[in-house]
Amino acid sequence: MTQSTDVEDRADEVSPTPSVNGNDPDVILDIRDLKVHFPVRRGFILKRNVGAVKAVDGVSFTIRNGETVGLVGESGSGKTTIGRSILRLNQTTAGEIIFAGEDITSLSGGKLRRVRRHLGTVFRDPYGALNPRLTAGNIIGEPLKVHSLYKDKKDYRDQVGQLMARVGLNRSMIGRYPHEFSGGQRQRIGVARAIAARPNLIVLDEPVSALDVSIQAQVINLLGDLQSEFNLAYLFIAHDLSVVRHISDQVAVMYLGKIVEIGDPDELYLNPAHPYTKALLSAVPVPDPALERQRERIVLRGDIPSPLSPPTGCVFHTRCPIAIDACMGVRGPLANNDAGVPDLREISAGHLAACIRI
Repeated sequence: MTQSTDVEDRADEVSPTPSVNGNDPDVILDIRDLKVHFPVRRGFILKRNVGAVKAVDGVSFTIRNGETVGLVGESGSGKTTIGRSILRLNQTTAGEIIFAGEDITSLSGGKLRRVRRHLGTVFRDPYGALNPRLTAGNIIGEPLKVHSLYKDKKDYRDQVGQLMARVGLNRSMIGRYPHEFSGGQRQRIGVARAIAARPNLIVLDEPVSALDVSIQAQVINLLGDLQSEFNLAYLFIAHDLSVVRHISDQVAVMYLGKIVEIGDPDELYLNPAHPYTKALLSAVPVPDPALERQRERIVLRGDIPSPLSPPTGCVFHTRCPIAIDACMGVRGPLANNDAGVPDLREISAGHLAACIRI
């Protein structure tokens, strides 16, 4: 028999209110100047560092209780690395990850396990994210076992059954294996597993990108219902800008390890400020053929630079259609360091962009 508190009491074990550090008590996650650099080594015997891949390079943002922050950008921009760093699956190089008032970047052992109980995740691939040797019931119930969140076998079975029903799966499917489910059903199993321990924050790493459009809508609606029911905070990582706009309260646009624009989704989509955001939005198809023909396409020249050797100054200047010489290494009040990287600055209420040309 495993000792535990009741399901209703579990959500109160970790208070989302920060301790005495002067922060907004409604902020569940505060990312401060986060850097994640992966060393590049050469040599067969005596390996030496010859550089570092700057996957995330000075990112800051916050997520409030019950809020969804969407993270968009090209492949390789650092979105997934941020999600993995929040879950402590990656070692951070610098910066702070303040979760529920505590910097979790240096936690380990039992302390880290207690924090991870309040962090959930849903992976992008519903076919590769589930252990094929476990039944659906065992997959969903695994967090309950890891964190000792059930009183006895009956309580365990009841909780697993309730979780399956909550995500729209029949309880009779509890003994089936992953290969017996469709892609959408597998992702529902992943969602049930993510909420099993009643987390405060869930990292959603492109949770609908591998699903059909009709199934995407069902999963998105399910996530919205669960968020309202449990006051969940989401970090929603995606490529599909229309999905991000639909589900997010704030949208952050990433390019080469940095956030170049962040703001309310309607404001950002209707009035994009950064040239990179404008280029991304111009690539989104419009259902109306007449409007589609009238739209101006912004085609970026060249390829995204290597994060092993990012450009100085604004990291986007090598592809930017409005770049000037100052963008290659601007100095002064709009730059935050000697490399001349533009600061995120407010261009309207709650709308920030990192560009000296706006």
